Amino acid sequence: MNFPSDIFTGQRFAVVGLGRAGLPAARALVAMGAEVTVWDDSPAAREAASDLVVAKPEMAGLTAVILSPGIPHRLPRSHPIAAEAIAAGVPILSDADLLYRAVRASNSAARFVGITGTNGKSTTTALLAHILTEAGIANQAGGNLGTGALALPLLDDDGVYVLEMSSYMLERLAALRFDVACMLNLSADHIDRHGDMDGYAAAKRQIFARQTDADTAVIGTDDALSRAMADTMKRAIRVSEQDAPIGTGATLPGAHNAQNIAAATAMARALGVADTAIVAGISTYPGLPHRQELVGHRFGADWINDSKATNADSTARALACYDRIVWIAGGTAKDGGIEPLVAFFPRIAHAFLIGRDAPLLAATLHTNGVAFSEAGTLGDAVAEAADWLQHHENAAKTVLLSPACASWDQFTGFDQRGDQFRSLVKGLA
Repeated sequence: MNFPSDIFTGQRFAVVGLGRAGLPAARALVAMGAEVTVWDDSPAAREAASDLVVAKPEMAGLTAVILSPGIPHRLPRSHPIAAEAIAAGVPILSDADLLYRAVRASNSAARFVGITGTNGKSTTTALLAHILTEAGIANQAGGNLGTGALALPLLDDDGVYVLEMSSYMLERLAALRFDVACMLNLSADHIDRHGDMDGYAAAKRQIFARQTDADTAVIGTDDALSRAMADTMKRAIRVSEQDAPIGTGATLPGAHNAQNIAAATAMARALGVADTAIVAGISTYPGLPHRQELVGHRFGADWINDSKATNADSTARALACYDRIVWIAGGTAKDGGIEPLVAFFPRIAHAFLIGRDAPLLAATLHTNGVAFSEAGTLGDAVAEAADWLQHHENAAKTVLLSPACASWDQFTGFDQRGDQFRSLVKGLA
């Protein structure tokens, strides 16, 4: 169902950053009657938006600036257009906020679910959407996962929007109120954007902003920071890895996924889904790519693509699932590197390191007596891991790509890294 063409008539927006979310948002706003100017610092991105008005925006008369999530408006340094907007008092918003305004302006009472957390939010978002679909409830999933928020279609009163919300999106909300909001867990991440852990936690807490007593708040309590947040919100439903329905989640290994299942169950119940339908949905959920995805069995070992693990906490969840592994890791390390993973090092038979910060990871492994090789590229790491398995029969049953690092040094994103890994594994003899 399409949105009415006059929702934003008379309003002016600037959309800055023309990637996966920005370009569809700009075109959607035009289709809803808004006057829109777009900009991207990349000439190629500007060329792809030739059907729109491409120019650096003038702040006078602007309703809002829609800034793509990856573009900072304060830390570590403000983008020049963001700085102009702040100086002029022009709101800087997420496209999710505009989706909410468009839905309500269309007189739809469709419900909104927001899901955040340092890790697990993509899996939990997709899992809840799958449960709703299996239960016959119309829904659309997107936001930080998959389809940008403003590219989602209009749902009627019975529909549900299931939005994965990053901290970057949450800090740019002004109107959006979630009928059901979930914060899964907290560990150090994106400190450069939020200044410190307090700033990061404050951004995550915005998932609950504007909620009323009629709304549902769900908080995972398997880490100390999240428990502390739950302690300040007495009405919140607490969920733990101990709360997952028995006999479900076979496609989702690990205790962390038990927590994801428990959170999805609590949210589905709040949306009126019967427990029998919830269990049926969980048991048929196929999982997401790049999250402990089995991509092949070669040389006596399962090869697992966990490229989405871009920080140590996420990799810890994967390492906990396997007894003896060949580990492929590296890229652009986060604060603390892989020091938080020391407890899992006895599980590592050999590590193959890639990317910019391989020497940093190598130093930690050397200090802790873990055997490793600096492979450099993912292609070399896969080839060397295959050779290692052939010379160390039964020494490891799993080859795990769980980088504990961002991918920007060698790839366009974790998904390209995971896709390349899958292709390389399939190409092994």
